[in-house]
Amino acid sequence: MEKLANNSVKGRQNSILQYLKLLLPLLFITGQSIAQETSFEDGKQYILGGLTVTGLQSYNEQTVKTYTGLRVGQPITVPGDEISAVIKKLWGLELFSDVEMYYTKIEDDKIFLELNILERPTLSNVTVYGVKKRKVQGILDDTDLKKGKKITESLIANTKNYLQNKYKKQGYLNANVNIATVADTSEVNTQNMVVNVKKGDKVKIRSIVFEGNDKLSGKRLRKSLKNTKKKKFYRFWKKSKYIKDDFNEDLSSLVDAYAERGYRDARVLSDTFVKVNEKNIDLKIKVEEGDKYYFGDINFVGNTVYSDRYLSQILGIRKGQTYNGVLLKKRIADDSRPDAEDLTNEYQNNGYLFSSINPVEVSAVNDTIDFEIRIIEGKETFLDHVTVVGNDKTNDHVIFRELRTRPGQKYSKDNIVRSIRELGQLGFFDAEQIVPDIQNPDPNAGTVDIQYSLVEAGSSQIELQGGFGGGGFIGTLGLSFSNFSLKNIFNGEAYKPVPMGDGQTFALRLQASRSFRVYSLNFSEPWLGGKKPVRFNLSLSRTQQFATGYDNRGRIDVQKDRGFSITGVSAGLAKRVQWPDDFFTVSHSLSYQLYDFNDYNLGLFNFGNGSSNALSYTFGISRSSQGPSRIFPLSGSNFELTAKFTPPYSLFSNKDYKQLKNDIESATERLYEIGTNPSSIEEQLEFAQLSDELERNEEERFKLLEFYKVKFKGDWYTRLVDKLVLRTNAEFGFLGSYNHDIGAVPFERFYVGGDGLGNFTLDGRDVVQLRGYENQALTPYITNAITGSLQQDGGTIYNKYSLELRYPLTLKPSASIYALSFLEAGNAFNNFNEFNPFELKRSAGVGVRIFMPAFGLLGIDFGYGFDTDARPQSTGPSGWQTHFIIGQQF
Repeated sequence: MEKLANNSVKGRQNSILQYLKLLLPLLFITGQSIAQETSFEDGKQYILGGLTVTGLQSYNEQTVKTYTGLRVGQPITVPGDEISAVIKKLWGLELFSDVEMYYTKIEDDKIFLELNILERPTLSNVTVYGVKKRKVQGILDDTDLKKGKKITESLIANTKNYLQNKYKKQGYLNANVNIATVADTSEVNTQNMVVNVKKGDKVKIRSIVFEGNDKLSGKRLRKSLKNTKKKKFYRFWKKSKYIKDDFNEDLSSLVDAYAERGYRDARVLSDTFVKVNEKNIDLKIKVEEGDKYYFGDINFVGNTVYSDRYLSQILGIRKGQTYNGVLLKKRIADDSRPDAEDLTNEYQNNGYLFSSINPVEVSAVNDTIDFEIRIIEGKETFLDHVTVVGNDKTNDHVIFRELRTRPGQKYSKDNIVRSIRELGQLGFFDAEQIVPDIQNPDPNAGTVDIQYSLVEAGSSQIELQGGFGGGGFIGTLGLSFSNFSLKNIFNGEAYKPVPMGDGQTFALRLQASRSFRVYSLNFSEPWLGGKKPVRFNLSLSRTQQFATGYDNRGRIDVQKDRGFSITGVSAGLAKRVQWPDDFFTVSHSLSYQLYDFNDYNLGLFNFGNGSSNALSYTFGISRSSQGPSRIFPLSGSNFELTAKFTPPYSLFSNKDYKQLKNDIESATERLYEIGTNPSSIEEQLEFAQLSDELERNEEERFKLLEFYKVKFKGDWYTRLVDKLVLRTNAEFGFLGSYNHDIGAVPFERFYVGGDGLGNFTLDGRDVVQLRGYENQALTPYITNAITGSLQQDGGTIYNKYSLELRYPLTLKPSASIYALSFLEAGNAFNNFNEFNPFELKRSAGVGVRIFMPAFGLLGIDFGYGFDTDARPQSTGPSGWQTHFIIGQQF
């Protein structure tokens, strides 16, 4: 038996073909007959008479034969390319650590071959030392160390390199990884792998020293290094660590810092780091600054669409200015912002997708550089096809009506950016994964296709909870579907699991206990009629509250023949308008509430029998450009101004409200004089008579509620660095009356302080969040005219300001999480005469928000109130308060 070729496990990679040509002519057949000598001719063609495989441990022989591609009966040249190719192919599978080919005999023109292989061991189990247990699975996933994987030299080397680089990027420059394999005796040809990680200490940068910098200070140069910072005890937001890739990026930023100040020829000559000890290194950077330059003449060449003057205005660079290479690049094409005001965007927003703009230095005399801005405008481009993919639940028409890119339109980058924003605001898709794909660009025809790739995100929510409160069980069931389809309510195929896809909102909420019941239903159609963005809203609600007491056994007794109810209905239209721009919306709504009392005094009025009616009209103007994500906006703003009015009934009534007011005040004063516990029979009779009179007058006074209410709220979102966003907020509200004799109604008031959750909205109150204080603790108190005690009736005016820094931890469809810190200030007042815009209650704190599609927004805030709240018993700062956030606005 003679060997035809060999590649050993140690990796001897000599040319197989050269090896065969050198070795084979010298070999002779031995084995079957010692005396018989068989001649072997170099490069002779044979017929493959047979192929056997030896060395098998886990593989089937026929499987290996299939890998070779050789078939008995086929012509084969020995030695020749077929043998070389077979061995090379088997090595490429990385299943074998050694491959050898022999021929065992030759009979006439037939040759019999034997393939001897050594199988690579299979991975059985992996043990990782030196890291936390919760991080082991992540390492196994990242390195593909799975059971059944063939153990190769490259697998071990790649795993080691990956882990060492992983920890070096975290600042562990001395990280060391050792990998060993041990035979697993429980299975044939399997091995266990032991990964031993020694991270060592995190290496920090003790100092960053520059050499050759005369024009810019070391402090200024260190500031330009965005990722590489020297260690300082107060810099908690940016850790000091050395990462090679980040450092190389920072060196480019360092050169840019010079280029921004006119030093066009500045460069880094060398950079080294010196190991001080196991925990610290010093960085030394040598620079060559060069001379300072200035802009000379800047001429435009090739422009026919825009004039030189107009392009110069956009460029914003004048002759004699200090040379700034970074600014010039941004004014040509600012890649950091899709909506930047630069020359490239100016052309692309006007249909010139294939335009090309390049600044060229044409002269550099002394310290002055002349430029030509060379423009190839290309052909005007129009959209040919606009398609969407990935919308498994949402119907196409819901998406296309929000797009600002339509077939036949001029190509516009601004329209693409706006389309992404509008799709993100729907809330049906993951805003981070909305990708516009430019397809089939044809410069000659001037056409291009756009395909929007979408990923559906769950937008429906369910609320199911139960608990004990008020002496009994309280159950809540809430369903909210924000991509509902009313027209498919009877179409079984549209249920996913409810009829979905038309972008409508349907919400149903039921809450009940022994003493109260709440029902509410809301429906919204964003495109009424399907042709224009006119939103229709309809809501119905019913609340019942029963009187409670205690029976002779001390148990709660619900008296369903006593209580009050509130029935409400509202309908509204909101239309997106084109002026001043198409971010504006004008809304109108009409609402009616009936308050019905049956031997039950809620405390809002001085009567417990009768009814009160509130018919109101609300006009609103809003502008919303925040986006692209509805959950975590990166930029834009949101402003809303609303004015709510009831009819001024008193202007058309012949009632003497001044006399009614005097009667109420007189009765109130006398009741206060008598006191709550009249001693004599005469006083008791007078007390009852005055109480009845007061109740009748109060019922007459508030039979038809009249008021006006103005609110303003503004949010600005500013992207600072990366995804660090600053939210600036300002709010104001005022509740007024038409008739001074009637005064402010006890409804629709402002309650300031705490988490801002509107759990109690029976009186139409606005619950205003101001963290760092207990719920409603900043709401002013008044003295009850009858009892003399202090009570909260709600403020009629408030103002609030806040700054909030937000940073996302993850923005995935399954869960979006961001951390925040805040500063807030605000206050509420009983009336306009007491209002002082500078008398603010201040707070600061931190928090976190988690948004999950099935449950909505959840969060927790820790706030510190620096001032005393409005409660009479409070004497010092509010201090630390914890607030749980459920379902707040974003």
